[in-house]
Amino acid sequence: MKKLVILGAGCAGTMVANKLRKRLSEKEWSITIIDQDNRHIYQPGLLFVPFGIYQPSEVVRPRSEFIGKGINFVQAQITRLDAKAQKVSTSAGEYAYDKVVVATGVYINPEEVDGMKEGYGKNCFDFYTLEGATALSKALREFKGGKLVLDIAEMPFKCPVAPLEFVYLADWYFHERGIRDKVEIRLVTPLPGAFTKPKATVFFTELIHQKGIKITPNFDLNEVDAKEGKIRSAGGAEEAFDLLVCIPPNLGARFLVESGVAMDEVGYVNTDKHTMKAVNHENMFVVGDGTNLPTSKAGSVAHFSAEVLVENFMREINGEPLKPEFDGHANCFIETGFDKAALIDFNYTFEPLPGKFPLPGIGPFSLLQESKANHWGKMMFKWVYWNKLITGEELPLAAQLNLAGKHQD
Repeated sequence: MKKLVILGAGCAGTMVANKLRKRLSEKEWSITIIDQDNRHIYQPGLLFVPFGIYQPSEVVRPRSEFIGKGINFVQAQITRLDAKAQKVSTSAGEYAYDKVVVATGVYINPEEVDGMKEGYGKNCFDFYTLEGATALSKALREFKGGKLVLDIAEMPFKCPVAPLEFVYLADWYFHERGIRDKVEIRLVTPLPGAFTKPKATVFFTELIHQKGIKITPNFDLNEVDAKEGKIRSAGGAEEAFDLLVCIPPNLGARFLVESGVAMDEVGYVNTDKHTMKAVNHENMFVVGDGTNLPTSKAGSVAHFSAEVLVENFMREINGEPLKPEFDGHANCFIETGFDKAALIDFNYTFEPLPGKFPLPGIGPFSLLQESKANHWGKMMFKWVYWNKLITGEELPLAAQLNLAGKHQD
């Protein structure tokens, strides 16, 4: 019997495991998926925890609940991936493989920035972990006014629209509490603008100005001084804060670096951006945030690229050439507060454009526009995620970008 080992039971790894279990004969292929714990977090929901929209219990469920029948789930710490010997070492023993899928994602590392960790739990928080989002919820409830700064340490990071969503929701939240006039909200970013794509940057910047949020671009974070309540850039610029919400550096799994599988110390794996095959390692595919794909580290990218990966996996084991079909497709709902949201849909070639989604000219969702429908689409997605997406069911969304109904210049 041949052996498939999947490293990581998050969104991407769980999807691939469930989809391949439906395609592979159980008599010919065993599937083992390995992760360090049995806690699956709905990561888009972490954004809502600080504002009391979701409770922590609503965004976490057991991984084993979503791993299909016929898949062996191993709860263990992965310590090494030997790509030459084709085996994985873990705290529970070694696992040989014929094919491996790396889906270990990324993690935040505040220790990479001088002083950031020292301020944690005092006047510095994150919302990219369940613990961080829960602590930030308490800090926001107790915040009576002052300067709220959201700082992005460096690119790339998971869900690049989340900082925008946070400052938009903070505007709404403090309006609801009746203290918006006592709070200055500032977005501090290493980017030259609010986002990475020109048309989307114009749209999101207009929203920032409408909401009275301030933005500091081109800020290369070097140090957090929690005692003084200041962040400093590499060039010596300073921003004062009373409450700092930080997006720390995102790194790939350390065992990938130590095993020589990652490209460099950052920990991302060099991945063919169209086929999802590892560039320098035989019998290895890569999916999720731990790739070096030149697109967003987002759940939608994990979903669309997983579809292409599964097809190419089947082609490879059947002796067929791989199809370079992943086009960098990503789409994201962006919560903008007051029960409204925006939506963007783009790929490697085309930036976000206005129009309707998913049905051209009909929608019901609007691209590069705020709408109530977009908000409810975002809120309903949690049910889709738990019940359809990670269980590996087919969804009526093409893996490739559809330009129909989009308004191009």
